[in-house]
Amino acid sequence: MRRVLVLGGGKIGSLISVLFSETGEYEVYLGDVDKDTVQRLAQEVENPHFHAHVIDVMGEHTLDAFLSTTPIDGIVSSLPYYCNPVVGQVARAHGLHYFDLTEDVAVTEKIRTVSQDAQQAFVPQCGLAPGFISIVANDLMTHFESIDSVKMRVGALPVNPSNRLKYSLTWSTDGLINEYGNICYGIEQGKKAPLQPLEGYETIEVDGLLYEAFNTSGGLGTLADTYAGRVKTMNYKTLRYPGHCEKIHLLMNDLKLNEDRDTLKRILEHAVPKTLQDVVLIYAAVNGKQSGELFEENYVKKIYPQTIAGKLWSAIQVTTASGICGVVDLVFDNPSAYQGFVTQETFCLKDILENRFGRHFA
Repeated sequence: MRRVLVLGGGKIGSLISVLFSETGEYEVYLGDVDKDTVQRLAQEVENPHFHAHVIDVMGEHTLDAFLSTTPIDGIVSSLPYYCNPVVGQVARAHGLHYFDLTEDVAVTEKIRTVSQDAQQAFVPQCGLAPGFISIVANDLMTHFESIDSVKMRVGALPVNPSNRLKYSLTWSTDGLINEYGNICYGIEQGKKAPLQPLEGYETIEVDGLLYEAFNTSGGLGTLADTYAGRVKTMNYKTLRYPGHCEKIHLLMNDLKLNEDRDTLKRILEHAVPKTLQDVVLIYAAVNGKQSGELFEENYVKKIYPQTIAGKLWSAIQVTTASGICGVVDLVFDNPSAYQGFVTQETFCLKDILENRFGRHFA
């Protein structure tokens, strides 16, 4: 039996717990700071392999105390990005595998530092973007002798937008603001380069529908470090319905709410509705030389909400949770192959898609 501690019982953490416990091969311990969340999940997840506990990872020694009394093999963090350095340090101290969903570049670097010379795997940036999109792009790049450009585009969108932003809050508001407001990275002229968020505007058409795309932070994962000097141009952009970027630009830059993110978070959560009727659009395009000729290969996928364990889950929940569960499964299958800091591009797309959790990407 594989024993995992899932931290955070929100939109993603709750589905991660369900996916693991449904296999019958994972003993799942979910920890959340909110007592009501713990009690609700304990009632909703009717599985003998699921256990819910109140754990405040930012409280002094609380996580240490739990790990001292409960045997665990790995920690899966679905907490806000700023909690992860603490969780990573505790995982290292207890000799546990570590996985997270962070899009934050600085947090990932802290996990890299913590993981130095570790015997266990430290795998940040799991999920969808960063995460699955990096695995997809890396797979496409292996088909080329030389690479000119790599485009990675991902959007989680309401199927039926009904407001001026043409958007619904489908995941962490903190993470969303972080992506819109922090410096982005890509490859320009073969070198890793900083890029401004909300810039690099373009439009793209998929299945007859028009989308806009613009720079956001973190979605590229570690690919810019891995492929600097080997690729001429590489970038990651978020997909939205046309008109969204201009309005977010007004809020964050013109009204300077990027400097007051607590206020921006309150505004968004008060005014922008949540939905389970969403669609995740995954788009990757690689351009380069094959057998001496210029070719382009694409990966395009739309994923909609799915029913799992008798409950409907949104597309962003399904793709994010399935992404990290697949990575955890592969590490647990062969732990000696994954030690220290592990990038997403380490994993093979074929292995992810053939994994029992990867089927949700089909």
